[in-house]
Amino acid sequence: MGFKCGIVGLPNVGKSTLFNALTKTAAAQAANYPFCTIEPNTGEVAVPDPRMKAIAAVAKSQNIIPTRISFVDIAGLVRGASKGEGLGNQFLANIREVDAIVHVLRCFEDDDITHVEGRIDPVSDAETVETELMLADLESLERRIVQIRKRATGKDKEALTILPMMEKALELLQNGKPVRLLLKGISAEDLAILQGLNLLTSHPVLYVCNVAESDAATGNDHTRAVEKMAKEQGAETVIISAAIEAEVAQLSDEEAKEYLDAMGLEEPGLDRLIRAGYRLLDLITYFTAGPKETRAWTIPRGTKAPQAAGVIHTDFERGFIRAQTIAYNDYVTLGGEVAAKEAGKARDEGKEYVVQDGDVMLFRFNT
Repeated sequence: MGFKCGIVGLPNVGKSTLFNALTKTAAAQAANYPFCTIEPNTGEVAVPDPRMKAIAAVAKSQNIIPTRISFVDIAGLVRGASKGEGLGNQFLANIREVDAIVHVLRCFEDDDITHVEGRIDPVSDAETVETELMLADLESLERRIVQIRKRATGKDKEALTILPMMEKALELLQNGKPVRLLLKGISAEDLAILQGLNLLTSHPVLYVCNVAESDAATGNDHTRAVEKMAKEQGAETVIISAAIEAEVAQLSDEEAKEYLDAMGLEEPGLDRLIRAGYRLLDLITYFTAGPKETRAWTIPRGTKAPQAAGVIHTDFERGFIRAQTIAYNDYVTLGGEVAAKEAGKARDEGKEYVVQDGDVMLFRFNT
């Protein structure tokens, strides 16, 4: 099951530099001119999770295979993108394909790197991108809702189901607000309808403040302004220096630790970014463990055991019988599967069991 976070922002804010560091490749060309990223570049990255080493040590696993998230570096957007300015149409199409948006904002001063708007104001930059996405959604909804209203008048069952959510989304957009505000407390049925509308502003957003090396540990006035804006929206922020991350990506683990210590940082900013993306999508991890490998599996929070098994293989879901489940702390503290069974901490769960973050699982199924 793949999850994609699209890295977006105005040109020259550090998106491609960040992407290169994130994937530890030079797949995305980083250059000081707009639209150096023409086709979206995709890279898969491991989600940092210290629990894996502990589980592998207990299970005496030969290999550790972490769960992964895809990051897509998308071409820079400019004012007027909703009307096709710059690479607007392509930009908007690429965003529709991701599950969440990582919005990179320039929070550093550098006269050698031009800004497409001619000034450094990350909050205004965020509003520019948000406005273009809302305008595109507004145009899309206004066009589609006419036909849905006609069908609803004729008592069409599908139209009557879809129309209330379309009306709510349209009202938000007309008031200058993103559709993702509808996500809070939404029912599973309404969420499915909203996702089916494929609106750009329905994606959850994480703001990444790209700062100079000297501000990586403490932030600056720009990042504080972004944090205030994000708090008002109920969104998250992460402070990162793309320049530092690009340097760290080239170092060995030991050298990277020394470098980060010298910069006053406990861990790479990218680790925080990846975990934040994981939280943004409300994903959790369960584990399978044995002598061959300890492996992490990504599922949405609230997933039941058969669907969690299906992430490994569709046969596991189709023939699901039960799942042996051991909580992470019990598995590690007691010393593995056998000891957990003896202590009564290994549970057999059925089809209605909702998998919890950190569960160590063994599935029984019919072939």
